[in-house]
Amino acid sequence: MKHIESIVIAAVIFLWGCSAHKENKTLLNLPYYNQADYTPEWIETTDPEYDKIHTISPFKLVNQNGDTLTNESFDGKVYAANFFFSVCPNICPRMKKSLSIVQAKYLEDERVKILSHTVMPWVDSVARLKEYAIQNDINSEKWDLVTGNKTDIYQLARESYFADEGFDKTLTSEEDFLHTENVVLVDQKRRIRGVYNGTLPLEMKRMMEDIETLLR
Repeated sequence: MKHIESIVIAAVIFLWGCSAHKENKTLLNLPYYNQADYTPEWIETTDPEYDKIHTISPFKLVNQNGDTLTNESFDGKVYAANFFFSVCPNICPRMKKSLSIVQAKYLEDERVKILSHTVMPWVDSVARLKEYAIQNDINSEKWDLVTGNKTDIYQLARESYFADEGFDKTLTSEEDFLHTENVVLVDQKRRIRGVYNGTLPLEMKRMMEDIETLLR
């Protein structure tokens, strides 16, 4: 009888150990992105490079309610960031639809936010963004649409989010502008942890799985 009990206890310990190992492996398998080509890097907390991980630079922008937001507004939160403009006829409506899935899932979870930057601030005023939010059922408690100085937005997009990798980086006129379908997942310490095609609902499902990993 004692032999059987020993076997049962050993089995429980083994299964618990496998579960813990699987959990640690899952967390470890969520990479960091430090380069503009979105090369994933797996860096442990004991690695000397851990303190050098790329982070989103400080910013100051205005949302659809006229509120000023800074990087500190998102400290301690997981957020999905993208770039859009309100009069976009094709990619942006699909991204909006995909991100609406994320909004619905995390509507009551204050730990998760969505941050959409306009790439046409000369068109997307605060009033225009407010109208766009109302038309598209965007909840301002969960999802911020932000505008500001074009130079500041483009610099943030390129240097912090690597948003225009593969696009023309010499844009000089208002007729030419940055545009990307990427949605970037940022963790509680402003580090990039995932990049997804925002036009595909399946990619948003994958992002939400990664959000759950970060929340754990």
